[in-house]
Amino acid sequence: MPALPVLASDVTVLHDRLLATADWPRQAAAAAATPLWQWIEVNHRRNALLWAEEDLARRTAVADVEIAANKRAIDGHNQARNDAIERIDELLLVALALVDEASARTDAPRSTVPAGARLNSETAGSMIDRLSILALKLRAMREQAARRDVDDAHRAASHARAARLQEQRADLAACLDALLADAAAGRAYFKVYRQFKMYNDARFNPALVAEARSRG
Repeated sequence: MPALPVLASDVTVLHDRLLATADWPRQAAAAAATPLWQWIEVNHRRNALLWAEEDLARRTAVADVEIAANKRAIDGHNQARNDAIERIDELLLVALALVDEASARTDAPRSTVPAGARLNSETAGSMIDRLSILALKLRAMREQAARRDVDDAHRAASHARAARLQEQRADLAACLDALLADAAAGRAYFKVYRQFKMYNDARFNPALVAEARSRG
Protein backbone atom coordinates (compact mmCIF):
# COMPACT_ATOMS: atom_id res chain seq x y z
CA MET A 1 0.00 0.00 0.00
CA PRO A 2 1.50 3.38 -0.99
CA ALA A 3 2.24 5.87 1.77
CA LEU A 4 -0.08 8.84 2.09
CA PRO A 5 1.31 11.64 -0.10
CA VAL A 6 0.04 14.37 2.25
CA LEU A 7 -1.59 14.73 5.63
CA ALA A 8 -4.33 17.31 6.12
CA SER A 9 -2.60 18.64 9.24
CA ASP A 10 0.49 19.48 7.17
CA VAL A 11 -1.70 21.26 4.61
CA THR A 12 -3.42 23.43 7.22
CA VAL A 13 -0.08 24.25 8.87
CA LEU A 14 1.25 25.39 5.49
CA HIS A 15 -1.85 27.47 4.82
CA ASP A 16 -1.58 29.27 8.16
CA ARG A 17 2.18 29.75 7.88
CA LEU A 18 1.90 31.33 4.45
CA LEU A 19 -0.84 33.68 5.62
CA ALA A 20 1.45 34.82 8.43
CA THR A 21 4.43 35.38 6.08
CA ALA A 22 5.40 38.98 5.29
CA ASP A 23 4.86 40.06 1.64
CA TRP A 24 2.90 36.91 0.88
CA PRO A 25 0.85 36.47 -1.34
CA ARG A 26 2.25 39.42 -3.33
CA GLN A 27 5.58 37.59 -3.33
CA ALA A 28 5.51 33.85 -3.97
CA ALA A 29 6.99 31.60 -1.31
CA ALA A 30 10.33 29.85 -1.71
CA ALA A 31 10.26 26.81 -3.97
CA ALA A 32 8.60 23.84 -2.28
CA ALA A 33 10.39 20.53 -1.79
CA THR A 34 8.16 18.65 -4.24
CA PRO A 35 5.88 19.56 -7.16
CA LEU A 36 2.85 18.51 -5.12
CA TRP A 37 3.61 20.99 -2.34
CA GLN A 38 4.46 23.62 -4.93
CA TRP A 39 0.99 23.33 -6.43
CA ILE A 40 -0.67 23.33 -3.01
CA GLU A 41 1.10 26.64 -2.35
CA VAL A 42 0.12 28.00 -5.78
CA ASN A 43 -3.51 27.15 -5.11
CA HIS A 44 -3.42 28.87 -1.71
CA ARG A 45 -1.66 31.94 -3.11
CA ARG A 46 -4.21 32.33 -5.87
CA ASN A 47 -7.04 32.00 -3.36
CA ALA A 48 -5.44 34.72 -1.21
CA LEU A 49 -5.01 37.05 -4.18
CA LEU A 50 -8.55 36.26 -5.29
CA TRP A 51 -9.86 37.07 -1.80
CA ALA A 52 -8.20 40.51 -1.88
CA GLU A 53 -9.57 41.31 -5.33
CA GLU A 54 -13.07 40.22 -4.31
CA ASP A 55 -12.96 42.73 -1.43
CA LEU A 56 -11.79 45.51 -3.74
CA ALA A 57 -14.46 44.70 -6.32
CA ARG A 58 -17.17 45.57 -3.76
CA ARG A 59 -16.03 49.20 -3.46
CA THR A 60 -18.62 51.83 -4.30
CA ALA A 61 -16.58 55.06 -4.20
CA VAL A 62 -14.13 54.37 -7.04
CA ALA A 63 -14.32 54.68 -10.81
CA ASP A 64 -15.93 51.86 -12.76
CA VAL A 65 -12.63 51.25 -14.54
CA GLU A 66 -11.09 50.15 -11.23
CA ILE A 67 -13.86 47.64 -10.62
CA ALA A 68 -13.43 46.32 -14.17
CA ALA A 69 -9.73 45.82 -13.44
CA ASN A 70 -10.64 43.93 -10.25
CA LYS A 71 -13.01 41.70 -12.20
CA ARG A 72 -10.36 40.83 -14.78
CA ALA A 73 -7.88 40.06 -12.01
CA ILE A 74 -10.50 37.84 -10.33
CA ASP A 75 -10.97 35.88 -13.55
CA GLY A 76 -7.22 35.36 -13.90
CA HIS A 77 -6.69 34.23 -10.31
CA ASN A 78 -9.71 31.93 -10.45
CA GLN A 79 -8.42 30.27 -13.61
CA ALA A 80 -4.99 29.74 -12.02
CA ARG A 81 -6.61 28.44 -8.83
CA ASN A 82 -8.56 25.82 -10.77
CA ASP A 83 -5.51 24.87 -12.82
CA ALA A 84 -3.66 24.25 -9.55
CA ILE A 85 -6.46 22.00 -8.26
CA GLU A 86 -6.14 19.86 -11.39
CA ARG A 87 -2.36 19.58 -10.98
CA ILE A 88 -2.76 18.62 -7.30
CA ASP A 89 -5.20 15.87 -8.25
CA GLU A 90 -2.94 14.56 -11.01
CA LEU A 91 0.05 14.36 -8.67
CA LEU A 92 -1.96 12.74 -5.88
CA LEU A 93 -3.40 10.11 -8.20
CA VAL A 94 0.09 9.23 -9.45
CA ALA A 95 1.45 9.09 -5.89
CA LEU A 96 -1.42 6.81 -4.87
CA ALA A 97 -0.81 4.55 -7.89
CA LEU A 98 -4.34 5.18 -9.16
CA VAL A 99 -3.36 6.42 -12.60
CA ASP A 100 -0.55 5.75 -15.04
CA GLU A 101 1.97 8.59 -14.67
CA ALA A 102 2.66 8.98 -18.38
CA SER A 103 -1.00 9.61 -19.12
CA ALA A 104 -1.98 11.55 -15.98
CA ARG A 105 -2.13 14.95 -17.71
CA THR A 106 -3.91 13.77 -20.83
CA ASP A 107 -7.63 13.79 -21.56
CA ALA A 108 -7.61 9.99 -21.38
CA PRO A 109 -5.58 8.97 -18.31
CA ARG A 110 -5.06 5.24 -17.92
CA SER A 111 -6.66 4.17 -14.65
CA THR A 112 -5.01 1.65 -12.33
CA VAL A 113 -7.87 1.69 -9.81
CA PRO A 114 -8.45 -1.66 -8.06
CA ALA A 115 -11.70 -3.47 -8.83
CA GLY A 116 -14.46 -2.65 -6.38
CA ALA A 117 -13.07 0.72 -5.26
CA ARG A 118 -15.75 3.38 -4.76
CA LEU A 119 -15.65 6.65 -6.68
CA ASN A 120 -15.57 9.73 -4.44
CA SER A 121 -17.54 12.60 -5.96
CA GLU A 122 -15.19 15.28 -4.61
CA THR A 123 -11.52 15.18 -5.46
CA ALA A 124 -8.73 15.49 -2.92
CA GLY A 125 -7.51 18.61 -4.74
CA SER A 126 -10.91 20.25 -4.31
CA MET A 127 -10.82 19.43 -0.61
CA ILE A 128 -7.37 21.03 -0.29
CA ASP A 129 -8.76 24.08 -2.11
CA ARG A 130 -11.63 24.26 0.39
CA LEU A 131 -9.13 24.02 3.27
CA SER A 132 -7.31 26.99 1.74
CA ILE A 133 -10.51 29.04 1.64
CA LEU A 134 -11.33 28.07 5.22
CA ALA A 135 -7.87 29.27 6.30
CA LEU A 136 -8.62 32.64 4.71
CA LYS A 137 -12.03 32.81 6.36
CA LEU A 138 -10.53 31.93 9.73
CA ARG A 139 -7.91 34.65 9.49
CA ALA A 140 -10.49 37.23 8.47
CA MET A 141 -12.92 36.26 11.25
CA ARG A 142 -10.18 36.32 13.87
CA GLU A 143 -9.23 39.80 12.72
CA GLN A 144 -12.85 40.85 13.17
CA ALA A 145 -12.87 39.37 16.70
CA ALA A 146 -9.80 41.48 17.56
CA ARG A 147 -11.13 44.83 16.26
CA ARG A 148 -11.31 47.72 18.69
CA ASP A 149 -13.50 50.00 16.57
CA VAL A 150 -16.60 47.79 16.99
CA ASP A 151 -18.80 46.86 19.93
CA ASP A 152 -18.61 43.77 22.12
CA ALA A 153 -21.48 42.12 20.26
CA HIS A 154 -19.57 42.28 16.96
CA ARG A 155 -16.45 40.80 18.55
CA ALA A 156 -18.44 38.07 20.29
CA ALA A 157 -20.25 37.12 17.09
CA SER A 158 -16.94 37.04 15.20
CA HIS A 159 -15.35 34.87 17.88
CA ALA A 160 -18.26 32.40 17.69
CA ARG A 161 -18.05 32.29 13.91
CA ALA A 162 -14.29 31.68 14.07
CA ALA A 163 -14.93 28.71 16.36
CA ARG A 164 -17.46 27.31 13.91
CA LEU A 165 -15.05 27.79 11.00
CA GLN A 166 -12.34 26.00 12.97
CA GLU A 167 -14.73 23.08 13.51
CA GLN A 168 -15.55 23.01 9.82
CA ARG A 169 -11.86 22.97 8.91
CA ALA A 170 -11.17 20.12 11.33
CA ASP A 171 -14.08 18.14 9.87
CA LEU A 172 -12.89 18.68 6.31
CA ALA A 173 -9.30 17.80 7.23
CA ALA A 174 -10.49 14.51 8.73
CA CYS A 175 -12.48 13.75 5.58
CA LEU A 176 -9.42 14.45 3.40
CA ASP A 177 -7.26 12.10 5.47
CA ALA A 178 -9.97 9.43 5.30
CA LEU A 179 -10.27 9.71 1.52
CA LEU A 180 -6.51 9.49 1.00
CA ALA A 181 -6.25 6.53 3.39
CA ASP A 182 -9.05 4.72 1.58
CA ALA A 183 -7.45 5.51 -1.79
CA ALA A 184 -4.08 4.20 -0.63
CA ALA A 185 -5.76 1.00 0.57
CA GLY A 186 -7.60 0.50 -2.71
CA ARG A 187 -11.03 1.17 -1.24
CA ALA A 188 -11.72 4.51 -2.94
CA TYR A 189 -10.54 6.71 -5.76
CA PHE A 190 -11.24 10.05 -7.39
CA LYS A 191 -10.69 11.47 -10.86
CA VAL A 192 -9.25 14.67 -12.25
CA TYR A 193 -12.25 16.76 -13.22
CA ARG A 194 -11.28 19.29 -15.89
CA GLN A 195 -12.90 22.64 -15.24
CA PHE A 196 -13.03 23.85 -18.87
CA LYS A 197 -13.53 27.47 -17.80
CA MET A 198 -15.20 28.93 -20.89
CA TYR A 199 -15.43 32.55 -19.80
CA ASN A 200 -11.65 33.06 -20.10
CA ASP A 201 -11.43 31.42 -23.54
CA ALA A 202 -12.09 33.64 -26.53
CA ARG A 203 -13.02 30.55 -28.56
CA PHE A 204 -15.88 29.54 -26.23
CA ASN A 205 -17.16 32.67 -24.44
CA PRO A 206 -20.19 33.76 -26.55
CA ALA A 207 -19.65 37.45 -25.73
CA LEU A 208 -15.99 37.32 -26.81
CA VAL A 209 -16.90 35.38 -29.95
CA ALA A 210 -19.47 38.08 -30.81
CA GLU A 211 -16.88 40.82 -30.22
CA ALA A 212 -14.42 39.09 -32.53
CA ARG A 213 -17.05 38.74 -35.22
CA SER A 214 -17.98 42.42 -35.00
CA ARG A 215 -14.33 43.41 -35.42
CA GLY A 216 -13.92 41.06 -38.39
